[in-house]
Amino acid sequence: MSGENQVGAEYKTVRRAAHDEFTEKKSRFIGFIKPVKTEEEALSFIAEIRSEYWDARHCVYAYRLREGNIFRFSDDGEPSGSAGMPTLGVLTKSEVTDAAVAVVRYFGGVLLGTGGLVRAYSRAAALAVECGEAVVMRMCDTYSILCGYGRYTPVSTLISDCGGVIDKTEFLEQVEIIFHIAPSLLPNFRQKLADATNAEVKENYISSEYYEFSE
Repeated sequence: MSGENQVGAEYKTVRRAAHDEFTEKKSRFIGFIKPVKTEEEALSFIAEIRSEYWDARHCVYAYRLREGNIFRFSDDGEPSGSAGMPTLGVLTKSEVTDAAVAVVRYFGGVLLGTGGLVRAYSRAAALAVECGEAVVMRMCDTYSILCGYGRYTPVSTLISDCGGVIDKTEFLEQVEIIFHIAPSLLPNFRQKLADATNAEVKENYISSEYYEFSE
């Protein structure tokens, strides 16, 4: 049976926590980003940045979460609409979710004006997203296949040729191949597997979860 997830959903997030910085008219802007799953994780990340950079004038933040379609932002003392919203706007425009961004500013004594602040915070957030490496996560089904040693090479090659990704292989009395594949690619793989093995080898469903996906 295909317990196999039927949602087929995908989303974009960042691969890792990262940061980058630049100086604008003597003000130092440091943009941080981190993948998060919950609001608690987002707030904890922001608290960590604030604690580490306690001497900064501002710590602006924004985050987007898939669960509950939650999004929050804060100007943290900057003029309303000049910092938090532009930071959130970068996440929204880049379609990055399940991620939190914090931008630390060390004031350099020169006022940037509302337009200058919008550009600076947007740039800091964009640099953070770039350094965090945006990736598409796609819901896939994970399966195991047991086959004899003589069929290992053609079966493993077939998995890859049909768009599947092998996660683990164990060589015991038989070879066990653990792999994941997008649900939309499964029918074609099943048919080719049956043709190649005279229907003697079948996949066994394990679970469904999100995996990093590349075309």
